Amino acid sequence: MKYWEKTISNKVSSSLIAIGCAALWGSAFPVLKVAYREFGIEQAVSGRILLAGIRFFLAAMLLFLFSMKSKESISKLGWKHIAYLLLLGIFQTTLQYYFFYNGLANTTGIKASVLASSGTFFMVLLAHFAYTDDKLSPAKLIGLITGLAGIVLVNWGKDFSWSFTLKGEGFLIFTGIANAVGTVIAKKMAKDIHPFRVSAFQMLFGSVLLMIIAYSSEEKPMLQFTALGGWLLIYSAFLSAIAFGMWYALLKYHKAGEITIFKFIIPVSGSILSAIFLPEEFFSFSIIVALSLVSVGIFSVNKKRE
Repeated sequence: MKYWEKTISNKVSSSLIAIGCAALWGSAFPVLKVAYREFGIEQAVSGRILLAGIRFFLAAMLLFLFSMKSKESISKLGWKHIAYLLLLGIFQTTLQYYFFYNGLANTTGIKASVLASSGTFFMVLLAHFAYTDDKLSPAKLIGLITGLAGIVLVNWGKDFSWSFTLKGEGFLIFTGIANAVGTVIAKKMAKDIHPFRVSAFQMLFGSVLLMIIAYSSEEKPMLQFTALGGWLLIYSAFLSAIAFGMWYALLKYHKAGEITIFKFIIPVSGSILSAIFLPEEFFSFSIIVALSLVSVGIFSVNKKRE
């Protein structure tokens, strides 16, 4: 077994990589919040979708560069592979971020954070039926419950209501479903194709569709480019390339249900990083408790991993 395969399949190192991916995705919260202001699209959904399309297109180009050292040849990809990669791009990038950005515009912050994390629940449940070696267990249920409790706690005190609309809360649930389905497809593809290449192709296909959707909307997207906005866009592309590429590598060697639980770290790390870099955000005791609950959930799910 190669050094890379030993590292990615090792229990400790794979957990650290999963935490790193979640932290990178969490950093997108403060980065995009500032980027929206810089590009003048805080209230423009079509502008956000366009920015997401550009972000993932750049990330795809970066991953193609990273994967050039791979011995695999693009010419080896058959039409069946292309069809699956296109399907993955539709679920993992186009649908997930279309529903997320539109749902986010029609609900409160706490509900968006909790409902967007529903993908972890759907993935664990889907893994129970999709894989014979990834069944639902009491430990996983405990992990899901404590992880969700952590996300609710980190958002405690923010605006919350029990209202439900299709284009708000409904879209965020669709976000979770799209993420779960995309994860299953990604795990299947990573067995045959280098994970970086899987991620590159899905983001390429998904990003192009996002840009088409943005320009097809009645509200024509307009981005006001600034130097800071440009650097934040580049950083968000880098974090997407690294996080998605490494995440798909983890899916290749580990059970999807056990790896996905680490995604509960994303909203918690996002809150911590927002408190560090955004003046309007601040640390609270609930963030520390939330991180502890998420950690308990992760340990509960993964304590029996071999």
